[in-house]
Amino acid sequence: MSDVIGSAAGVVWQYLADNGVVSASKLAKDTKLETKILQRALGWLAKEDKLCFELKGRSEMISLK
Repeated sequence: MSDVIGSAAGVVWQYLADNGVVSASKLAKDTKLETKILQRALGWLAKEDKLCFELKGRSEMISLK
């Protein structure tokens, strides 16, 4: 399972590197990762202190540090 989460974290990191700041919903839609796997990948990257989270209105925006 950690291989799947690690691969998903790589997909998320690459997407954010290419696209900059995005909403959590757009990230989910564009990466087409299963919700649970996406959440785990975001947790992995957050634990490694690679992400910034910002609330903008009702949307949670995610970017790389």
